[in-house]
This record gives sequence, C-alpha cells and structure tokens, in this order.
Amino acid sequence: MLKSEAVKYFGTALALARALGIASASVSEWGEYVPEGRAYQLQVMTAGVLQGDPSVYTKLKDAKGR
Repeated sequence: MLKSEAVKYFGTALALARALGIASASVSEWGEYVPEGRAYQLQVMTAGVLQGDPSVYTKLKDAKGR
C-alpha cells in the first residue's frame, strides 16, 4: 500500500496517524510504502477500501535480502 493512498483516504498524514494511534512523526518516517503490519491494519479499518498487497511486501523484503 502506498503511503500516499493512505494519506489521501484520511485527508492528512496527521489524520492517518491519529487513526492508527501513532505519532505523526512515525508516519513521516515511512518510505513510499506503508509498513506491512500497518497496511493490513488499515485494510481492516477501512473495510477493504485500502488494500495491503502481499506481493509488494515480498518484493520489498527480497530487495533488502530478507
């Protein structure tokens, strides 16, 4: 899930952070993608409007050698 998609859904990065119960600085530290665990949390919270794609996270892990 792209961070930009999640921010767009919630309106702002601050609103996204509040919805997740985390500091806005945490959202700022994310790269282009929402961390995998948070992506699935957002998928549940938004009743599937936002989707975490397992293949994206597999590719990211492979690129990092994990």
